[in-house]
Amino acid sequence: MSNALSMYRTIKRLGIPDSNIILMLADDVSCNPRNKFPASVYGDAGRKLDLYGDNIEVDYRGYEVTVENFIRVLTGRHPPSLPRSKRLLTDANSNIFIYMTGHGGNELLKFQDNEEISAFDVADAFEQMWRGKRYNEIFFMADTCQANSMYSKLYSPNILATGSSLVGQNSYSYANDQDIGVAVIDSFTHYVLEFMEGVGKTGKQSMKDLFDTFDPIKINSTPGVRSDLFSRPLEETLITDFFGGVARVDVVDSESEESPSLSLEEDQVETVERNTTQDDSRTSTSRKHENRLPSTSTTGREDWKARAARTWGAVGVVLGLVGAVVVRSTS
Repeated sequence: MSNALSMYRTIKRLGIPDSNIILMLADDVSCNPRNKFPASVYGDAGRKLDLYGDNIEVDYRGYEVTVENFIRVLTGRHPPSLPRSKRLLTDANSNIFIYMTGHGGNELLKFQDNEEISAFDVADAFEQMWRGKRYNEIFFMADTCQANSMYSKLYSPNILATGSSLVGQNSYSYANDQDIGVAVIDSFTHYVLEFMEGVGKTGKQSMKDLFDTFDPIKINSTPGVRSDLFSRPLEETLITDFFGGVARVDVVDSESEESPSLSLEEDQVETVERNTTQDDSRTSTSRKHENRLPSTSTTGREDWKARAARTWGAVGVVLGLVGAVVVRSTS
């Protein structure tokens, strides 16, 4: 469960709000009688950070975490009574990050030790998403035994995928907690998070930079990358294209003698509104930013250049033990 919670924490740190994250947890650890630290989940043996804490929002818990519900979240096929907070509200402009972790095998990942999802199921769900215009690009990551087999059947366009281990290879844990008697985090996820700790909201690190850090000796397995379905060069694809949440702004000249001002133009405000989850409160916030904001400059006569940052917005799905993170952002 700490794998998924650690990735969830990283996504939030980079600017993705809970309103845009769907968190799915088996949630059988925090209150387990064997856990000497009730209502707490740690990602390191030193227990420096409680990942469970008081700042998480679980959308699917326990027996709600099923293969059917996971596929419904991806494809958007829900009963009308399902609340918006449990839906993945994406569109054709959405970049999505999907993270899956748990017990797996060749072309399968187990859910709750009761059922399993296959690589064919994942591939077909992505194809439904593409045909339904539910994504622009997908970054798929799996951390499980024989994880690379989970992306072997993908066939839809604009998908970048990575996994922790080759077919026939196990994926190992990083650290054990002697007080609890179990491993607290997996090695592949640990080293991915170690890299991500150096990424800021406006970071320039690329996917190639992340993949170049994969060391089979440290990880104790051989990670893989599949990019044949992806249209952009990896060195030009920023980590924050899938993880970051930063508004697009323009800096313009002031028409008065006052200092220059920073504003969102109408078309950019509409872009921000369209690519969020259409939440009324967020729309109100976007419109509020149409007002000119005071600039930090004092000269008032500089030639300001337009500066663009990746558009705010992401949606995430996280499963514990069976884990997935789906992050939507726009470029």
